Amino acid sequence: MSSKSVKSRLKELREQINRHNILYYVYDSPEIPDAEYDRLMNELLELEEQHPDLVTPDSPSQRVGAPPLEAFDEVKHQMPMLSLANAFDEETMTAFDRRVREKLDIDTVEYAAELKLDGLAISLLFDAGFLVQAATRGDGETGEDVTANVKTIRSVPLKLTGKHPGVLEVRGEVFISKQGFLRLNKDQAANNARQFANPRNAAAGSLRQHDSGITARRPLLFFAYGVGHYEKIQLPDTHIGTLKQLKKWGLPVSSENTT
Repeated sequence: MSSKSVKSRLKELREQINRHNILYYVYDSPEIPDAEYDRLMNELLELEEQHPDLVTPDSPSQRVGAPPLEAFDEVKHQMPMLSLANAFDEETMTAFDRRVREKLDIDTVEYAAELKLDGLAISLLFDAGFLVQAATRGDGETGEDVTANVKTIRSVPLKLTGKHPGVLEVRGEVFISKQGFLRLNKDQAANNARQFANPRNAAAGSLRQHDSGITARRPLLFFAYGVGHYEKIQLPDTHIGTLKQLKKWGLPVSSENTT
């Protein structure tokens, strides 16, 4: 293949693979079987191995490959990642609604509701559309840089789609589904390794591995649920509207939401 043909084929493969990732993880509507996806990925890896000078930062091949870390660097959040308050009865919910109405000085409030995912809160920073940093919540003010590990999660886009802001910080949750958890513990038992107590511990432990190769073998998923810092963009006025916009940018969100 000529150099021009190689560049063209690499571009085509990356676009196809990224498109199929979005169809699978964002829209739950895959168009090709796993075997065909693997064939595309293998072709991409082979071509990039033959032409390492043509590898790009947003290539699907760059999800795994960082050397093991001795420790995670600290990341200072531009906006604090606050924790959620709990409400276990109608009285607490009613009191919450009253406080909100009083603060806003309005008579009624329309609420958005979605599932509370039990995993590990994460902050994703996109610059010019590219994923440049991923950090854990930590103490809310400072977290840990887990970029290499988060890049192994296929549901996390390495590049945003559509007309995106210059800078965008996305807040979301890394978690493991029940099926993934059962499969993971089955594999752990088969390898005489320690089994995990629950999906939350499995997700948190998997994401905080110093070796991203280990993280890549864990069935981690990601759902976005909000936005932190952003520049040069006007977000929708409602939370549900923001979730729809995140989806347009190629970020998976839970379909279990309503007003």
